[in-house]
Amino acid sequence: MIALEYQLLIAIVLDQLCGDPRWLPHPVRLIGTACTTFEKLSRAILPSLAAGLATVLMVLSVTGLATWGLIYGANLLHPWLGTAMGTLLLYTTIAARDLVRHSRAVHTALAARDLAEARQRVAMIVGRDTANLDEKGVARAAVESVAESMVDGITAPLFFAVLGGPLAAMLYKAVNTMDSMFGYKNERYLQFGRVAARLDDAANFIPARLTSLLIPAAAFFLRLDLKRSLYILFRDRLNHASPNSAHSEAAVAGALGVQLGGTNSYFGRPVVKPTIGDATRPIEADDILRTNRLMLLASALTLLALFALRHQILLLLGAA
Repeated sequence: MIALEYQLLIAIVLDQLCGDPRWLPHPVRLIGTACTTFEKLSRAILPSLAAGLATVLMVLSVTGLATWGLIYGANLLHPWLGTAMGTLLLYTTIAARDLVRHSRAVHTALAARDLAEARQRVAMIVGRDTANLDEKGVARAAVESVAESMVDGITAPLFFAVLGGPLAAMLYKAVNTMDSMFGYKNERYLQFGRVAARLDDAANFIPARLTSLLIPAAAFFLRLDLKRSLYILFRDRLNHASPNSAHSEAAVAGALGVQLGGTNSYFGRPVVKPTIGDATRPIEADDILRTNRLMLLASALTLLALFALRHQILLLLGAA
């Protein structure tokens, strides 16, 4: 049997080598199908809030049982197959390569002065309207997406994987997928999606804060602004409707010396959000690459911190 730490390292290498092959039946897409199916079933017989709660419970149950069943079944054939299955499932919860690939495509288009292509590329990773964004607006959108997504796409799955292995990591992805599908503050999902949104907030609470504290450390190694990263983190960490999202964005904004947030357009309507960071200089296309480097190094430092914490906990349990 391979220790969980080695499984995670193999999973990370697989993500860096392969990313998310579209031809594979990715578990997150299957979770999304389950979300849609259970939403229809629950809405047919329950009021909105109760239907949302029932959907959350059903999706978590199916995800947990499927994950356990796959690993248990593989173990019955051979323990090494069980380990391989667990490693494969861990690999599917990590999205570092795809996050870098999509954001680099935005940078490539901006570097080529192809604003139309850059708008199309950034529209693949953000929810705002992109048709009228200028170059700085496109760059800001990409930086914000990477800065926010490093938590739910990388460090939070790693946190739960270290905490409880592939099962905990897959349950986290189920929570995060439900929030992305149901966590809208519109008439359809305001009540139905409330449980999913609150559960996602709770799940990301510790990972968001741990990650944000290690972004300044990554900034130091990358010769960016460690002091300003810490300052902006503690000043602007709550400048977001989400209790978690601004933490990593603030640390990144401070490290780069740029301003994120502000007014965006959604479905043709302007939405004014608090700003994050200070505009010590205009944001530029190369900030996308700097944010990618920050994301990768901060994620690696987060994993090292989690391994150290796990080691200490196991030592304490052994001593007890």
